[in-house]
Amino acid sequence: MSELTPRDTIDPELARVCRALKLSPMLHTLPERFVLARQRSMTHQDFLLLVLGDEVERRASKSAHNRAKRGQLDPRMQLAGWDSSAKVSFDQQLWNELVSLRFLASNHHVLILGPVGVGKTFMANALGHIACRRGKTVMAWRTDRLLKHLKASRLDNSYERELRKLDRADLLILDDFCLDRLDATESRDVYELIYDRHQRGSMIITSNREPAEWLAMMADPLRAQSAIDRLQNAAYELVVEGESYRKRQRPSLAKLTGDDAG
Repeated sequence: MSELTPRDTIDPELARVCRALKLSPMLHTLPERFVLARQRSMTHQDFLLLVLGDEVERRASKSAHNRAKRGQLDPRMQLAGWDSSAKVSFDQQLWNELVSLRFLASNHHVLILGPVGVGKTFMANALGHIACRRGKTVMAWRTDRLLKHLKASRLDNSYERELRKLDRADLLILDDFCLDRLDATESRDVYELIYDRHQRGSMIITSNREPAEWLAMMADPLRAQSAIDRLQNAAYELVVEGESYRKRQRPSLAKLTGDDAG
């Protein structure tokens, strides 16, 4: 791209108008866009479309970032960051379908199952980030922490409000589901979450245990059976197998310095 010339600088009055319209971020890229417009002999309409398109994209990116932050998604766990050379296996055709997020439109769920460390949490967060970029609200919780949070909410009478927050999210992610045995209160909360979202909102659940094992992990067999039956009959099951993906996320001197070991 050509170097900036005096005519590519921003007029103070234009800068003032941009700030008044809350378009200040455009000021950072306008000089470069002036150069591009001159090189391509753009019409006024094409130039306006270019700079406004930049702003639309910036705002969409910021909104997605804010939704992901509010939803407690890990910013490092995005699809672009997945190591495709990882020695894990799963149904790629099913994964491609899940990435399309069509399951959200039909209020279906996703169960990501497999042994410790194969990337289940990463995959759940990656789907959550895609949902955020498409304007959906997401809430991600480690299951044990959510259940403790709901227990605490009973003490200040905010339990119903917290349930409504969870119910309103377009996508609820529960990580490490049934890792530990659930007591009667926790079992009831799991039942309420699954019952409230059945055919009305999607969930992604990751677990080291098969769904057949969940029943024994819950204190209330009747509610457990009802909840698990609803969940399984409306869910895709993605089974991930292989070596621990976490080995690829370990820190190393090469990663810190950006150099290969010599």
